[in-house]
Amino acid sequence: MTSPPSGEQYRISRGDQRATIVEVGGGVREYAVGDRDVLQPYPSDAMCDGAHGAPLIPWPNRLADGRYRFDGTDYQVALTEPEKHNAIHGFLHWRPWQPVDRRPDGITMAATLFPLQGYPFALDLRLDYQLSDDGLAVTTTAVNVGDRPAPYGCGQHPYLSPGDDSIDECTLRLEAGTRVLTDPQRQLPTGRERVAGTAYDFHEPHLLGDLRIDHAFTDLRRHPDGRAWLRLTGTDGRTAQLWVDETYPLLEVFTADTLAPPRRRRGLGVEPMTCPPNAFQSNEGVARLEPGATHVTRWGVSLAD
Repeated sequence: MTSPPSGEQYRISRGDQRATIVEVGGGVREYAVGDRDVLQPYPSDAMCDGAHGAPLIPWPNRLADGRYRFDGTDYQVALTEPEKHNAIHGFLHWRPWQPVDRRPDGITMAATLFPLQGYPFALDLRLDYQLSDDGLAVTTTAVNVGDRPAPYGCGQHPYLSPGDDSIDECTLRLEAGTRVLTDPQRQLPTGRERVAGTAYDFHEPHLLGDLRIDHAFTDLRRHPDGRAWLRLTGTDGRTAQLWVDETYPLLEVFTADTLAPPRRRRGLGVEPMTCPPNAFQSNEGVARLEPGATHVTRWGVSLAD
């Protein structure tokens, strides 16, 4: 029997919630409550497109020219976005992950990032997916198992589902004060802009319409528990909502305009990120993991009526 392109499929459930975690990339392929998708799925017989649900390790987003300097040494990694001369989303998108703890309502996936050209560091990684009455929670844990300090950042790339319509008919709420500006050719940072008074101010929910977005947002409003939220409400009145803890200072929002039909604008990419685009060059938000050090981040998603 031929294996699915995303490898082994690991299904978890709790009540009317169900999710599928995949071997290839260790990402979440689908998450639904009853007959309503919360995360836009991709088919089990298709390759993951647009980094759907994938972890972004050891950096999220883009790295200009695949180059960076750490502790006085220059490094070059492969250009995985060659048309823009960038490296994008780290190394683990197509690597196999293995389950190390399986529960009916949760699973922990594990992978080791061994030293490689351009990143001669070693990380043990865990992705824990847990369903509860509050939805799906995802905990990412990285441990430096090498003998030298390592630069580290992470993120993940879920797409919130609008339900049966496109995201054009959805309202978006995101209480973020600042947008990271990028150049249109390579989508690398050029500065920052306060969103107040612009089309990118979603402090009050409003219709997305045909607005195109592929930007990181920061200065997130935090609730007393430290969480920041993004909410996407469909025409059915139901809201796919995503939260991040304080380890994620940025959310990349992507309206999926560059994906091929029928995926285009059928889900809203919302990427928790510990550091901004091109962080390995700017060093902004990059964690310095000493040997034996651990880095833990959490985000989650749920459906509200």
